Amino acid sequence: MTAAAPPQVAPLVDGRGRAVTYLRLSLTARCNFRCTYCSPAPDGADEGLRREEAARLVRLFAGLGVRRVRLTGGEPTLRPDLAGVAADAAATPGVEEVALTTNGQRLAELAAPLRAAGVSRLNVSLDTLRPERLASLAGRAADLARILRGVEAAAAAGFASLKLNAVVLRGGNEDELGELCRFAWRHGAVPRFIELMPFGPGEPVPIAEVKRLLAAQGVRLEPDATRGWGPAVHMRGRSGAASGLVGFIGAMSESFCEGCNRVRVGADGALRSCLGGRDRVPLLPMLRAGAGDAELAEAVRRALRDKAERHAMGDAARGPLLPMRGTGG
Repeated sequence: MTAAAPPQVAPLVDGRGRAVTYLRLSLTARCNFRCTYCSPAPDGADEGLRREEAARLVRLFAGLGVRRVRLTGGEPTLRPDLAGVAADAAATPGVEEVALTTNGQRLAELAAPLRAAGVSRLNVSLDTLRPERLASLAGRAADLARILRGVEAAAAAGFASLKLNAVVLRGGNEDELGELCRFAWRHGAVPRFIELMPFGPGEPVPIAEVKRLLAAQGVRLEPDATRGWGPAVHMRGRSGAASGLVGFIGAMSESFCEGCNRVRVGADGALRSCLGGRDRVPLLPMLRAGAGDAELAEAVRRALRDKAERHAMGDAARGPLLPMRGTGG
């Protein structure tokens, strides 16, 4: 049952009038993978937000009109208190949905507890179905057999939505997109193909080309009006007797900024108004110094008032991007 709505406040909007209803909350900068396209961070990186601090920030944002919370990392399943953090978020008045993004390595044992804790939607990163490629893309710690068992456990756990995310890299995995679609559909999941963003090395494959590759690999695409909370655009795919939705996220070639409804808090407890921005608002030091909710809310509103109309991820003149790891995408 959805928690009761909090008292009405002025809606949270950015400087362009876009309503912000979606919080992406990174719980750790640590990760057990070394994905080539993700900015590195040391294994011993500070966890940042404690459980009670994460809960307070979720309450703060819910009070400002946020209705969806996605728990990210790094790799959030490295947090031993993850189920508790998820349960806190799910119990927050006004929060309608708690989602999680994971690399799937620990999902076989955690899928059922996370579903019981109130996580309703799950995204699993799965860039390849070939073990040797996974080792090349994500490091030797990545175990494809374990990840696939995790996907099976997630499919059995009863999540309202299961999505399999693949970052498409030229010369890396663009020849198995059709295979990834068919695998996802067999498990009741939605495959999603994501353009490489400039947080690490590699050559992107534009979404228009991804669609042509899918057609060449036996997936016929048709228009579909399905939209979710995030930026993905969907089409209906069919390959032989198999069919299902296919999602596309083209941050570089098909900018989705005009409909942005998201705000991010990184593993360091700092607010990032834009994934492609360079600015941070240090909420965690304010929180630990005793700032009240009104002071924190004003800091959030001020940062969003200054948010640009569009991201500038490709503009090297503005300086380096903030690390992806610890921001959670």
